[in-house]
Amino acid sequence: MTIALRYALRSDVGLVRSNNQDAGFAGPNLLVVADGMGGHAGGDIASSIAVANLATLNDDSFGTDDAINELESAIDRARDELVALSAENPELSGMGTTITAMLRVGSKLAMAHMGDSRAYLLRDGELTQITTDHTFVQHLVNTGKITAEEAHVHPQRNVVMRVLTDFGLDLAPDVSMREARPGDRLLLCSDGLCGYVSESTMAQALRDVTDPDACTDRLVQLALRAGGPDNITCLVADVLDLDDLPDDVEPSSDVQIAGSAAVDRDRPTVAKDGPAARAAILVRSADEPRAADDAPDEPDDDEDLEDEDDDATSQPRRRRRGLRVVTAVAVLLAVVAGLGWLGYRWTQEQYYVGIADNTVAIFRGIPQQAGPFSLSTEVERTNIDISTLDEFVVDRLEQTLPEDSLTAARTRALGLAAAATPTPTPTPTPTPADGTGGE
Repeated sequence: MTIALRYALRSDVGLVRSNNQDAGFAGPNLLVVADGMGGHAGGDIASSIAVANLATLNDDSFGTDDAINELESAIDRARDELVALSAENPELSGMGTTITAMLRVGSKLAMAHMGDSRAYLLRDGELTQITTDHTFVQHLVNTGKITAEEAHVHPQRNVVMRVLTDFGLDLAPDVSMREARPGDRLLLCSDGLCGYVSESTMAQALRDVTDPDACTDRLVQLALRAGGPDNITCLVADVLDLDDLPDDVEPSSDVQIAGSAAVDRDRPTVAKDGPAARAAILVRSADEPRAADDAPDEPDDDEDLEDEDDDATSQPRRRRRGLRVVTAVAVLLAVVAGLGWLGYRWTQEQYYVGIADNTVAIFRGIPQQAGPFSLSTEVERTNIDISTLDEFVVDRLEQTLPEDSLTAARTRALGLAAAATPTPTPTPTPTPADGTGGE
């Protein structure tokens, strides 16, 4: 039996975000979804770098033993590129991306996964999640500290603990090899879909809409109707038996690229109408500054003086030009100083959770230095000793956990407290009633 894939890929910026930090790739041998993080300046770069390094695998044929190694090597190359790029551009520091990738090898699929993007398998009408979220709340569920139901509303449900980052941490992806059967339908997606559309609703769409193109459109629309607060990327792929194909069905042969890795990376949302779309448009309109009217064209001084005597006007012209240069330099210095002050003000509106004297603490600012000056100060310290936390949580704290408000930082710290291993309380020795203190 020879299998092939019939697939479709969609990515939408959503109704709230201003840019798309998701990236996707679909080819005859490779399926990838990556969800970038690190703010406007970094997340889209990280996800596109991940896709670019993995995309080279689509054109090659690998044996079963080599496929997983090739996926891991491509992810390592992407990590090295992120680290180098961040070193050259400090403003990109902290960028990272999730990765969910499948590489077709004969009748099998090699898979590599990091983060909270997901892969699902629809087989015989039943939808199963085949990846495990590398999130803080999933760890709490796995260790029995909270239930799966509590995880859906946990304040730290979006904290991802294992992703591809520029920190230089050698965090390994989950890798596996699985059989692909004709009739299987695969869904790879970012949390912009699975975080807002229930599994039962996604399963219904995957069962009802047989065409992959139409199915990805349906899934994107479901996420938009749920408010579309995040970027939405989904990839639907059907496994076909080339020896037993219906006349009206053909495998896909083109390469599809979407999101931050695509040429049209800034394409706006496909949402046209509906309550969520109208509400988002109103919010964005209120937040955006009103465009100033175009200033009328001013006559150029030199053109006005063309007909005057050159000798009589050359000196005033030089004075005016000199004044313009001085004014331009003064304005430039003022702008630079203003931007510097605004940048500092912005840093002091940020917060993060980190470590102070082996204790979880909350800091105001960002964990950076400006020459001899630190851009952060400790705000408050918790009573959580890092020795009571799992090693991977301590690793994340050492890299810091950023938040945009003190309340959010406190909530993050409370979440860490829930995961801490309680320190045993010594049992006091009972005192005899006669007061002798023992035997």
